[in-house]
Parts: sequence; C-alpha cells; structure tokens
Amino acid sequence: MATQAAQAEGPPEPELLWEAGEDGVAKLTLNRPRAGNAITGSQREELIARLAGASADPRVRAVVLTGAGSRHFCTGADLAASVAPAEPPPPDLPDRPAGSVARAVAGGAQRLVSAVLDCEKPVIAAVNGTAAGIGCHLAYACDLVLAADNAKFIEVFVRRGLVVDGGGAYLLTRLVGPQRAKELVFFGDDLPAADAERIGLVNRVVPAGELAETAAAWASRLAAGPTVALGLGKRLINRALDGDRATVLAEEAMAAEINMTSEDGQEGLRAFLERRSPRFRGW
Repeated sequence: MATQAAQAEGPPEPELLWEAGEDGVAKLTLNRPRAGNAITGSQREELIARLAGASADPRVRAVVLTGAGSRHFCTGADLAASVAPAEPPPPDLPDRPAGSVARAVAGGAQRLVSAVLDCEKPVIAAVNGTAAGIGCHLAYACDLVLAADNAKFIEVFVRRGLVVDGGGAYLLTRLVGPQRAKELVFFGDDLPAADAERIGLVNRVVPAGELAETAAAWASRLAAGPTVALGLGKRLINRALDGDRATVLAEEAMAAEINMTSEDGQEGLRAFLERRSPRFRGW
C-alpha cells in the first residue's frame, strides 16, 4: 500500500528550480517552502554549480534568485540535516576533530556566498519573505536586492548561541558599516524590509504582489546591457574595499582594457560615433 501511495504522489519536486528564458534572464528558486526554504547540502552544491554555469553560459545575462511560496526567502541552513546522527568514530578518535567546524563553514556557507559574489553575471535577490541566517547573507551577496513589503531579515545566529558566519561580518560591514553591523549581529532582532532599505541593505521595497514583476523588469534591463562591462564593474566594486588605492586603480585600468576587446565594448563606441542606440549581444 505504501508503495502504491508513493507512486500516486509522483516523484518529489526538485529542491532548486532553474528557468532560463530566451531574453537572457535565468531564475533560480529555492523550492522547499514547507521547510522555510532552508538550504540543504545538496541544494547548496546545485546552487553553486548553477551560478558557475551562468558565468560560463553566454545565453545567460542576468540571474534572479528567489524563494518558493510567499512566506520565506530562505531561513538559513537546514540544521536538521546538518546535525543528523552519523556513525560514531572509533573509540580512540575524538567525536569532533580540531578544525572540523572551520572546514564545514569554509566548504559550505562561505562557498555559497562566494559563488554569488563571483558570478560574472548580475544577480538580483527577490526577497519574498523572511530571510534569516545564511538566507540574509545569500541576499546581501547579490548585486541588487528587491524585497517584498512583508519581508524581514534576521541575523539569527546570536539567538542560537552561534557566531555569525557565511560571510555575514564581511558583507554587513561593507554594506552598512561596523556600528550598524554590530547592532544587527549582537541583538539578532527582526529587521523589516522598510528598515533594511533605509540603512542600505535593500535597493527597493515593493508590494508583495509586484515583487516578481519588478525583479523580472530589472533583470530584463540588465540582460539587455553590456554583459562583459557589467561583470567587470561588479568585480571592481566588490573588490574596492579590499585593496590599497594603487591596486584598485590598476585593476580598474585592466578591466577597461579587457572590456574594449569585447564585442559589446566595440559596439558601444560604434553606436556613439553613429549617434544611435547600441545593440548589445552579451560578449
């Protein structure tokens, strides 16, 4: 009977939905609404691979990242999966070898956030509900953040006695400064979308019913732009606070050199000289 019921229900839905449109816009949807769109290990790995694939695919020129349902964008890592019991180690070995937590964070949440930051195409977060823990950082790592008016952001780590991870300190300090970052991390209070916009964590707050349409419009506009120049600009901005002035300016000059070897760079110049609108192709 159980087998027949399982067959009637059909195969489980994928944890991550990928839609690539002919307009160059790809949409990634975290698809675990019953679990608050909490991220599993396998889902994380697929998301990292999809973002790397988007970088290499000339047909993808912008990415939208959102969550399924209307309540949650992403409520963090799936802790139930991460603390699942494993086989006990041999009696002469420690339960948790030194460095195991650091390796887990570096190989997990930090890789995910880095995949968003390093994606060579613009990534828009369409935050459709609660973003908590790594869910916050997943949104903040995106190049543009749109939020529904019912969305909220929670640095939930302190509530669980945990130190902030997943690149949170790195991202928050750069986005809102050290004092505001400490307030968010130390207290872990709910941050409504309107307040997140006010302090600079969100680009724009829109009515929940308009979120998908607004994200699609922004993504379409980006997908019609000079993809190489946008990717290089993203890299320069993300690295602007990491190096000294000479290094940052040298990278900017090299980016300009690389961009002028692209077809879109040449098209931009031709269009300017011919006094017409450019027709960018994405390479």
